[in-house]
Amino acid sequence: MTADKPLKGVRVLVPRGGKWGDGVAASLRSRGAAPVIAPLINFAPAETPELLAAALARLEAGVYEWLVVTSATTVDVLVGSGIRPPASTRVAAVGETTASALGLAGVRVDFVPEGDNSARGLVKEWPADEVTGRVLVPQSDLAEPTLVAGLSARGFDAEFVSAYRTVGVPVSDEVRDGVADGSIGVLLVTSGSVARQIAAQLAPLPAATLVACIGPRTAFDARAAGLPVHLIAETRSAAALVEAVVDHALDGPTAGTPPTEKD
Repeated sequence: MTADKPLKGVRVLVPRGGKWGDGVAASLRSRGAAPVIAPLINFAPAETPELLAAALARLEAGVYEWLVVTSATTVDVLVGSGIRPPASTRVAAVGETTASALGLAGVRVDFVPEGDNSARGLVKEWPADEVTGRVLVPQSDLAEPTLVAGLSARGFDAEFVSAYRTVGVPVSDEVRDGVADGSIGVLLVTSGSVARQIAAQLAPLPAATLVACIGPRTAFDARAAGLPVHLIAETRSAAALVEAVVDHALDGPTAGTPPTEKD
């Protein structure tokens, strides 16, 4: 290991593909790591497309005061539908990544939580002067009820609609063997869905395997799935997740050797 290549020789499982996975892989390579891109989840159309179409038609008609978007995948669904929120509907994004995706799609974003880029953080930091009105929350079919319940508790008429399904993707035998024999020494966990797929497909993990989660909520879900959690990114971003792994490599005795599990 060297200061400019702190992850030299470390194989890191990147559980998402596409632009996100390519970007993370490039960042890891710049630190000397050997990323292994192995998407563990994919997205499929909602099982109730008629309910989604009806909700999006109401959105286009200006029925909702707010649209809350919690993932770039939801942005893809909105773009694919050809429906855009009207100027009268304000838009909240759960974090900067989602806000950027909305911006690229030409959608104005009115609110992004600053301290905690999660559903819980969005509810906690919601503008104090906004306490009533109809809110549309299109999410994955596996989304926790945190957001809708939290907004409803604040006085909103919050409506969930399934925008897409999250489905597991089987990993290759090569990836499964690499995790099992410890040659893939770091696993990035980017969501509860990814954590559950790691637990279902790759557990039990070798004792030396480092599990790094993108934020506190994902860490909670990983533990609930039976995984150890060794690192938690300070912010819910790809850059922070990579930095957490790099910092451990610089501070720890050996890259890939997990520290004591965090509480």
